[in-house]
Amino acid sequence: MRLVIARCQVDYVGRLTAHLPMAPRLLLVKADGSVSVHADDRAYKPLNWMTPPCWLSESPGVWTVKNKADESLVITIDEVLHDSSHELGQDPGLVKDGVEAHLQELLAAHPTTLGEGFTLVRREYMTAIGPVDLLCRDVEGRHVAIEVKRRGEIDGVEQLTRYLELMNRDPLLAPVAGVYAAQQIKPQARTLATDRGIRCVTVDYDALRGMTSTDLRLF
Repeated sequence: MRLVIARCQVDYVGRLTAHLPMAPRLLLVKADGSVSVHADDRAYKPLNWMTPPCWLSESPGVWTVKNKADESLVITIDEVLHDSSHELGQDPGLVKDGVEAHLQELLAAHPTTLGEGFTLVRREYMTAIGPVDLLCRDVEGRHVAIEVKRRGEIDGVEQLTRYLELMNRDPLLAPVAGVYAAQQIKPQARTLATDRGIRCVTVDYDALRGMTSTDLRLF
């Protein structure tokens, strides 16, 4: 992983255009080829980014990142304050708590809980930015990405949004819908998910553990 702190401006040209004026920022280049631009706020969420597959080319004072859709992220650097590279090695991955892991397992065994006619394609479907908890097909054969949480909060919606954005670029998967499944979903998370076209499903963990068939049970 390469960490660069620089005074820079950023211009994105693709399906839309975006401009970040000159200011000090963190530029993060990961081993998977992704490039993201961060400010000193917003926690993990970057100001702008390019997901793999993409290619970075550097010339004096300018970084240009392009992807296969010919979208461009142009970073104009006025001053470099820090530039270092670090080898992080193999990541062991996210270890979920027992309830969340078991909830995912149960939903994989009973996908119709998430939607009528749903069938499971794969658990932990790997993407370039991490694994989608469940990949299913709906009754019409379209792909559905499902994010499973014990408590549904805004960060889970953001996570699923990133997966959907990436997966919908793949012509073999698109169109991909999203379902956010949790034992309880906070109102703010539900509002954000609905605004982004993601359907929310509240799951009764105790009832799910007691299922003896694959029939959908509402009560």
